[in-house]
Amino acid sequence: MNDKRQILVDTALQLFYSRGVNSIGINEILQVSGIAKKTLYNYFTSKEALVLAALEQRNAIFIKWLGTRLLEVQTDKELIEKVFNALTIWFSNSAPELGDFRGCFFINTSAEFSDPHSNIALYCQYHKHQVRQLISQYMAIPNEDLLDAICILKEGAITQAYVEHDLLAAQKCIKILAKL
Repeated sequence: MNDKRQILVDTALQLFYSRGVNSIGINEILQVSGIAKKTLYNYFTSKEALVLAALEQRNAIFIKWLGTRLLEVQTDKELIEKVFNALTIWFSNSAPELGDFRGCFFINTSAEFSDPHSNIALYCQYHKHQVRQLISQYMAIPNEDLLDAICILKEGAITQAYVEHDLLAAQKCIKILAKL
Protein backbone atom coordinates (compact mmCIF):
# COMPACT_ATOMS: atom_id res chain seq x y z
CA MET A 1 0.00 0.00 0.00
CA ASN A 2 1.24 3.50 -0.77
CA ASP A 3 2.74 5.26 2.27
CA LYS A 4 0.54 8.35 1.99
CA ARG A 5 -2.58 6.26 1.53
CA GLN A 6 -1.60 4.23 4.59
CA ILE A 7 -1.01 7.37 6.64
CA LEU A 8 -4.48 8.61 5.67
CA VAL A 9 -6.12 5.31 6.63
CA ASP A 10 -4.16 5.08 9.91
CA THR A 11 -5.05 8.67 10.82
CA ALA A 12 -8.70 8.27 9.88
CA LEU A 13 -9.02 5.02 11.83
CA GLN A 14 -7.43 6.52 14.92
CA LEU A 15 -9.62 9.63 14.80
CA PHE A 16 -12.83 7.81 13.85
CA TYR A 17 -12.36 5.20 16.57
CA SER A 18 -11.50 7.70 19.27
CA ARG A 19 -14.15 10.33 18.48
CA GLY A 20 -16.67 8.91 16.00
CA VAL A 21 -16.97 9.11 12.24
CA ASN A 22 -19.44 11.98 12.04
CA SER A 23 -17.50 14.21 14.43
CA ILE A 24 -14.34 14.04 12.31
CA GLY A 25 -14.10 16.05 9.13
CA ILE A 26 -11.78 15.59 6.20
CA ASN A 27 -9.89 18.77 7.10
CA GLU A 28 -9.00 17.40 10.53
CA ILE A 29 -7.74 14.15 8.97
CA LEU A 30 -5.62 16.21 6.58
CA GLN A 31 -4.27 18.38 9.38
CA VAL A 32 -3.35 15.46 11.63
CA SER A 33 -1.92 13.35 8.80
CA GLY A 34 -0.04 16.20 7.15
CA ILE A 35 -1.34 15.03 3.75
CA ALA A 36 -2.66 17.43 1.12
CA LYS A 37 -6.35 17.40 0.15
CA LYS A 38 -5.52 16.63 -3.47
CA THR A 39 -3.54 13.56 -2.38
CA LEU A 40 -6.43 12.36 -0.24
CA TYR A 41 -8.81 12.60 -3.18
CA ASN A 42 -6.32 10.75 -5.40
CA TYR A 43 -6.87 7.75 -3.13
CA PHE A 44 -10.41 8.23 -1.86
CA THR A 45 -13.33 9.59 -3.87
CA SER A 46 -15.29 10.49 -0.74
CA LYS A 47 -15.28 10.41 3.04
CA GLU A 48 -17.35 7.21 2.77
CA ALA A 49 -14.52 5.57 0.83
CA LEU A 50 -12.09 6.58 3.57
CA VAL A 51 -14.44 5.26 6.26
CA LEU A 52 -14.66 1.94 4.40
CA ALA A 53 -10.87 1.75 4.19
CA ALA A 54 -10.64 2.40 7.94
CA LEU A 55 -13.25 -0.32 8.59
CA GLU A 56 -11.34 -2.75 6.38
CA GLN A 57 -8.10 -2.04 8.21
CA ARG A 58 -9.71 -2.40 11.65
CA ASN A 59 -11.32 -5.67 10.55
CA ALA A 60 -7.97 -7.06 9.41
CA ILE A 61 -6.28 -5.98 12.64
CA PHE A 62 -9.04 -7.36 14.87
CA ILE A 63 -9.35 -10.70 13.06
CA LYS A 64 -5.59 -11.22 13.19
CA TRP A 65 -5.47 -10.21 16.87
CA LEU A 66 -8.31 -12.50 17.91
CA GLY A 67 -7.07 -15.33 15.70
CA THR A 68 -3.68 -15.34 17.41
CA ARG A 69 -5.41 -15.63 20.78
CA LEU A 70 -7.43 -18.65 19.67
CA LEU A 71 -4.50 -20.72 18.47
CA GLU A 72 -4.12 -24.18 19.97
CA VAL A 73 -7.72 -24.33 21.25
CA GLN A 74 -8.66 -27.97 21.82
CA THR A 75 -12.05 -27.79 23.54
CA ASP A 76 -15.08 -25.54 23.52
CA LYS A 77 -14.32 -24.65 27.15
CA GLU A 78 -10.85 -23.43 26.08
CA LEU A 79 -12.41 -21.52 23.19
CA ILE A 80 -14.80 -19.71 25.52
CA GLU A 81 -12.02 -18.87 27.96
CA LYS A 82 -9.69 -17.64 25.23
CA VAL A 83 -12.34 -15.47 23.50
CA PHE A 84 -13.42 -13.78 26.71
CA ASN A 85 -9.93 -13.53 28.22
CA ALA A 86 -8.85 -11.80 25.00
CA LEU A 87 -11.71 -9.34 25.41
CA THR A 88 -10.64 -8.65 28.99
CA ILE A 89 -7.14 -7.84 27.72
CA TRP A 90 -8.64 -5.43 25.16
CA PHE A 91 -10.96 -3.80 27.72
CA SER A 92 -7.95 -3.18 29.98
CA ASN A 93 -6.06 -1.35 27.20
CA SER A 94 -3.50 -4.16 27.13
CA ALA A 95 -3.82 -4.93 23.41
CA PRO A 96 -1.63 -2.24 21.81
CA GLU A 97 -2.53 -3.29 18.27
CA LEU A 98 -6.18 -2.42 19.03
CA GLY A 99 -5.45 0.90 20.72
CA ASP A 100 -7.24 2.29 23.75
CA PHE A 101 -10.58 0.58 24.23
CA ARG A 102 -13.47 2.69 22.94
CA GLY A 103 -16.04 -0.05 22.42
CA CYS A 104 -16.55 -1.78 19.11
CA PHE A 105 -15.61 0.39 16.14
CA PHE A 106 -18.14 -1.49 14.02
CA ILE A 107 -21.04 -1.05 16.44
CA ASN A 108 -20.12 2.59 16.96
CA THR A 109 -19.80 3.29 13.24
CA SER A 110 -22.95 1.40 12.31
CA ALA A 111 -24.90 3.40 14.90
CA GLU A 112 -23.83 6.64 13.22
CA PHE A 113 -25.39 5.70 9.88
CA SER A 114 -29.16 5.39 9.57
CA ASP A 115 -29.29 3.43 6.31
CA PRO A 116 -28.91 -0.28 7.13
CA HIS A 117 -28.20 -0.94 3.44
CA SER A 118 -25.34 1.54 3.11
CA ASN A 119 -21.91 0.21 2.25
CA ILE A 120 -20.73 1.22 5.71
CA ALA A 121 -23.53 -0.65 7.53
CA LEU A 122 -23.02 -3.67 5.30
CA TYR A 123 -19.29 -3.71 6.04
CA CYS A 124 -20.00 -3.56 9.77
CA GLN A 125 -22.27 -6.60 9.35
CA TYR A 126 -19.54 -8.31 7.33
CA HIS A 127 -17.08 -7.80 10.20
CA LYS A 128 -19.47 -9.41 12.68
CA HIS A 129 -19.87 -12.38 10.32
CA GLN A 130 -16.07 -12.64 10.01
CA VAL A 131 -15.65 -12.75 13.79
CA ARG A 132 -18.41 -15.36 14.08
CA GLN A 133 -16.75 -17.45 11.36
CA LEU A 134 -13.38 -17.21 13.09
CA ILE A 135 -14.84 -18.38 16.39
CA SER A 136 -16.73 -21.22 14.69
CA GLN A 137 -13.47 -22.51 13.15
CA TYR A 138 -12.16 -23.25 16.62
CA MET A 139 -15.23 -25.07 17.94
CA ALA A 140 -14.49 -28.69 18.84
CA ILE A 141 -17.94 -29.75 17.66
CA PRO A 142 -20.10 -27.50 15.46
CA ASN A 143 -22.92 -26.17 17.65
CA GLU A 144 -24.96 -23.22 16.38
CA ASP A 145 -26.61 -22.62 19.76
CA LEU A 146 -23.27 -22.39 21.53
CA LEU A 147 -21.87 -20.22 18.74
CA ASP A 148 -24.87 -17.90 19.05
CA ALA A 149 -24.38 -17.72 22.82
CA ILE A 150 -20.68 -16.90 22.51
CA CYS A 151 -21.25 -14.24 19.86
CA ILE A 152 -24.21 -12.59 21.58
CA LEU A 153 -22.45 -12.55 24.94
CA LYS A 154 -19.29 -11.23 23.27
CA GLU A 155 -21.24 -8.27 21.89
CA GLY A 156 -22.90 -7.70 25.25
CA ALA A 157 -19.57 -7.82 27.05
CA ILE A 158 -18.06 -5.25 24.68
CA THR A 159 -21.03 -2.93 25.18
CA GLN A 160 -21.10 -3.44 28.95
CA ALA A 161 -17.37 -2.81 29.23
CA TYR A 162 -17.61 0.41 27.23
CA VAL A 163 -20.89 1.88 28.45
CA GLU A 164 -20.71 0.75 32.09
CA HIS A 165 -16.90 0.63 32.37
CA ASP A 166 -17.33 -2.96 33.57
CA LEU A 167 -13.90 -4.40 32.87
CA LEU A 168 -15.03 -7.77 34.23
CA ALA A 169 -17.91 -8.14 31.76
CA ALA A 170 -16.07 -10.74 29.68
CA GLN A 171 -15.16 -12.77 32.76
CA LYS A 172 -18.83 -12.84 33.74
CA CYS A 173 -19.59 -14.33 30.31
CA ILE A 174 -17.20 -17.23 31.00
CA LYS A 175 -19.16 -18.00 34.19
CA ILE A 176 -22.51 -17.74 32.38
CA LEU A 177 -21.38 -20.04 29.56
CA ALA A 178 -19.92 -22.55 32.02
CA LYS A 179 -23.42 -23.01 33.47
CA LEU A 180 -24.78 -23.87 30.03
